[in-house]
Amino acid sequence: MSTSTPKTVRWGILATGLIAQTFTKDLLVDPKTRNVHSVVHTVVAAASSSSKSRAEQFLKDVGASSSAKAYGSYEELVKDPEIDIIYVATPHSHHYQNVMLCLEAGKNVLCEKAFTVNAAQLKILVKKAKEKNLFLMEAVWTRYFPISAYVRDLVTSGRLGKVTRVYADFSMSMDPEKSFADNKHRMVNVNLAGGALLDLGIYSITWCFQTLYLTQPRESRKPPKVMAAMNHFRTGADQQTTILLDFPRSKELGGNAHAIATTAIVVSGDPDGKGTASPGARIQGDKGEVQINGPICRPTKSRLILKDGTVEEKDWPQPGPGEGSGWRNGFGGDFNAEGVGHGMFWEADEAAEALIEGRKEGKYEDLEESVVIMEVMDEVRRQGGFKYPEKLESTEYPLALD
Repeated sequence: MSTSTPKTVRWGILATGLIAQTFTKDLLVDPKTRNVHSVVHTVVAAASSSSKSRAEQFLKDVGASSSAKAYGSYEELVKDPEIDIIYVATPHSHHYQNVMLCLEAGKNVLCEKAFTVNAAQLKILVKKAKEKNLFLMEAVWTRYFPISAYVRDLVTSGRLGKVTRVYADFSMSMDPEKSFADNKHRMVNVNLAGGALLDLGIYSITWCFQTLYLTQPRESRKPPKVMAAMNHFRTGADQQTTILLDFPRSKELGGNAHAIATTAIVVSGDPDGKGTASPGARIQGDKGEVQINGPICRPTKSRLILKDGTVEEKDWPQPGPGEGSGWRNGFGGDFNAEGVGHGMFWEADEAAEALIEGRKEGKYEDLEESVVIMEVMDEVRRQGGFKYPEKLESTEYPLALD
């Protein structure tokens, strides 16, 4: 990182729900606590679609500056000339409409995952961003963790040998029949693009792609073949999905590589929540494997096991203000230990540094790869017989959504 004076990047927050709160609290942690000295983040505005007062309360809750502006509509937010970049935190059902609003207004965007409902929508957003010379990135926070960089290096350095197989699971036992009895929760509500695949499965797919696709030379990367099976909840949303990906690769890179990505809301890969069960991801080469422990969206441990007898275990704690700070963050009512960040600041640092450097996409998941991943999820849904309501799949803009 540069030792020169850090550049300030001014953020606008579009939506004020749980993920927006977690992101923004992390965003406002001093970057020096994670040895980042090139950027400083500030929140200059937030918007709620329901009311200005809700945006005002959000800004207070996250500890934003008293000078930050609150808006009661997204249309007002995107017109604010003080904003450098907007974080879009609405349900993915609304990402296409919300991101297009930002891009049309000339704003750079970091958009929460899944990027859009389908690849057709994302391709139009990518085209618009390029036309307007704007930064656009999917907020797959896991990609930017130090543990992810470590694992990718194990692959590219050859320490694992030729990597030919990856297993990745992100499943949570939510007891949907009881927990979501009214069918309205975003996890099962098809009108909010609900289902395990787009909400949880994206993480399983992420570990497959960042180890078997991103690690290839750019000119060698090809979309994988897809085979999938899907079980549906009574709303039609997927409640369990299993995907087999066959990544084409040259003989020099070890030939085709296979990945199995699984996700569910009816069974958990970590039943006791303590990591007692098998690792959430395993990346396997002919010289050994690396295991990823903790939920794979926010892993905390890795275990490297090599044929030569080497066993290396590493902890990957999230930095933050530290014990005694009185600061806490988490998601959905589950808080981390005092002073421990959630980990969403890493993707914010990447977006901010891209703006400073003049880049228009992320380093560790560019827009081309984001499109390929959306195409994979489209194909998984096609094979599973799962379509969202026509309005949600539409590329029409502007289009009012419920």
